[in-house]
Amino acid sequence: MKKIVDISMVLEEDLPSDPEIQIPHIQRRNHKDTAPEMGNYFPGATIDDLPEGNGWAIDFAQLCTHSGTHLDAPWHYYPTMNNGEKAWTIDEVPLEWCVGNGVKVDMRDKPDGYRLMPEDFEEYFKKVGYELQPGDILLLNTGADKRWGTKEYLVAGCGVSKAATLWMIDKGVHVCGTDGWSWDVPLPYEAKMFQETGDASVLWEGHRAGAEKAYCHIEKLTNLEALPLTGYTVCAFPIKIKGASAGWSRVVAIFEE
Repeated sequence: MKKIVDISMVLEEDLPSDPEIQIPHIQRRNHKDTAPEMGNYFPGATIDDLPEGNGWAIDFAQLCTHSGTHLDAPWHYYPTMNNGEKAWTIDEVPLEWCVGNGVKVDMRDKPDGYRLMPEDFEEYFKKVGYELQPGDILLLNTGADKRWGTKEYLVAGCGVSKAATLWMIDKGVHVCGTDGWSWDVPLPYEAKMFQETGDASVLWEGHRAGAEKAYCHIEKLTNLEALPLTGYTVCAFPIKIKGASAGWSRVVAIFEE
């Protein structure tokens, strides 16, 4: 018997939880809308030949590849990965990377804009008595998803530094994920760090780790509080979009009962 926990957001239109240019728009056509055109596919048929005059329901979606729950490919982070190789696009990411033992990291006690460093993860894993294994899929629970549907989602939760991202890659993690809008510290917080220090290395630093060492991350997860530390398989297979920087993904945690 399998128990499946859905940890993906519902992709919805016209919510302010993305920058305006990335907000999804969906045109929905119901059964009555499409009934007149069905005759084009069935010569001689009229609306009266359709059950109660019903055609099919279809939808037209205007989406960014980073709309909703999605898996980012190394191409999103930089043109190259592993210090010089051409970065993979989403259709080139190994599927073996996209399924693995799930490990939840609960950082809901950290404030918005907190910058997670390697020592934060070391302290957490020491406290819970777990050591990351090669192929683990690390899931970062920040609590940001509770503000999905509002503008505040864009600045909610903690984020991961470049140093911490490289630390987990060195542990053998190929894929990680967050319930926040970004794997990085929310961008306005990074902007403030840059303005205060003049240090350009903080700009989008978690993502830029992929230029040095290839990895993928999932953004806009949800329901992570329903998961235990580990003991389940995470599947995060992305839609195969030729040459794209990301692919929408229905991410689930599978328990054997």
